[in-house]
Amino acid sequence: MKRSYWEKMADRYNEEIFDVRRQDKKALITKAIRKYAEPSHRIIDIGCAIGKWFPVLSPLCKEVVALDISKANLEIARTTHTKLTNITYLQKDMSRTAAKLPVCELGICINAILTPTAKDRRIFFQNLARCIARKGKLIVTVPSLESYLLARLLQREYKIDASSFPPVASPQKGLRHWNNLLQGVCDIDEVPHKHFLAEELDLLFTKAGFTPLQLEKIEYTWNTEFNRPPRWLKTPRPWDWMMVVEKN
Repeated sequence: MKRSYWEKMADRYNEEIFDVRRQDKKALITKAIRKYAEPSHRIIDIGCAIGKWFPVLSPLCKEVVALDISKANLEIARTTHTKLTNITYLQKDMSRTAAKLPVCELGICINAILTPTAKDRRIFFQNLARCIARKGKLIVTVPSLESYLLARLLQREYKIDASSFPPVASPQKGLRHWNNLLQGVCDIDEVPHKHFLAEELDLLFTKAGFTPLQLEKIEYTWNTEFNRPPRWLKTPRPWDWMMVVEKN
């Protein structure tokens, strides 16, 4: 996702962007952070946006490095969290090779690896390796491609919210959607977002110099996918992937 997209989104972030922390009813991400955070640590929040995770991170460590691509997001985060005095703000694009990054003992990256461009994602993963210390941990969540496909399968089979899922308007648009899907890139509100397979994550982090330690589903309700989900639709639920990895 380009910087211009996030700059325009900043003022509407709470209304437009999915709140992973609030929707994680089992608090699996918070539990993972508390498991690995130590008082002496620097924790980097990669793609921190407007700082929804700062109240969790700040009491657990010496310093929070709040990194985001958007200047507007960082300004909102700084204004909102004035009482948290151990936060350092840093505007960087993790998809650029020239990014100068701090090295931290623990990192979180919550649904920030969304760029549809394969080259940008490769650089993003390389930069993740650069900002985590040896034996340091990284907690990442990403949209699940398996979950996306499950939702679309159910929508087609049971005609859920039919008016919200119209047929593709043209062969050209259909071909674009198909080519994107083969790369795990799916449209959300007409904006391409990268989604990941579980095995793909394992491979990507291994190639980037990490050892995968834990994989979990961050489950949500079907109201996050459909306006009017049928009452019988309960489990399986839609989910994001959470992976905890250790830097080699």
